[in-house]
Amino acid sequence: MNALPAPALSADALAAGIELDLFLEALKRRWHYDFRSYSRASLHRRAGVARERLGCATLSELQGRLLRDTAVLHEVIDCMTVQVSDLFRDPDYYRALREQVIPHLRTFPSLKVWVAGCANGEELYSLAILFSEEGLLERTLFYATEINRRALSRAGAGVYDIARLPGFSENYQRAGGRSSLSDYYTAAYGGAAFHRELRRRVVFTEHDLATDQVFSEVHLISCRNVLIYFDAALQDRVFGLFADALARGGFLGLGAHETLRFSSRTAAFSPFNESQRIWRRTPEVY
Repeated sequence: MNALPAPALSADALAAGIELDLFLEALKRRWHYDFRSYSRASLHRRAGVARERLGCATLSELQGRLLRDTAVLHEVIDCMTVQVSDLFRDPDYYRALREQVIPHLRTFPSLKVWVAGCANGEELYSLAILFSEEGLLERTLFYATEINRRALSRAGAGVYDIARLPGFSENYQRAGGRSSLSDYYTAAYGGAAFHRELRRRVVFTEHDLATDQVFSEVHLISCRNVLIYFDAALQDRVFGLFADALARGGFLGLGAHETLRFSSRTAAFSPFNESQRIWRRTPEVY
């Protein structure tokens, strides 16, 4: 039996799709940010948020402003990227790193860790605290990368609303924390500033997973809740980058709703703790 034809798009839906395509093309050609392979539903939603925030009636109006105004660019990037996270988000993931991955990492004389898509830095500080408690901080270099320049600046500052600290502390304890989270920050004026020692060995840098290449060999990549916003082709590209970046036997940690299972790059990795979305780089050449 022949498949039924796909329903025709309405005139409004067709126009919205064309507007979005032109907006993304302008963003790529004018400012070199490439969102064209992100999830289509997410793009429509986030472009709409940017349009409303900047008071534009249509996406075409926003596109015109974007082409000429750097300030508009930064607002658009803020809207097009996701910076929502928590310290020790999904505590079982960090417990698995502590109990199962760290013993392997101890065998290396020095370590490099890549936090890809670090957003406002919560994932980075979680790892830095964990590595500090396991005695590995002083021999580890962290790369914290992010496409959003403003988020990267916030990550570098390491200051969070004090109202978030109870949730952070609960996650930390559930992740196997060996102390009190308050040992790692100073609270004042409604904010909590994490200690400078945690970021002394961190390189904060802009990096676009959609267009940029590998910049170092690393032993652990933690990239959580980023790939869910990419289409399958871009996910495959990113997994290829991670395979190229990881030392043989290195580890890759993903978000709770992300998997390598259906990627064309699966041969480059083997499951290590699949329930916590941790894979290990295999020696095979793919």
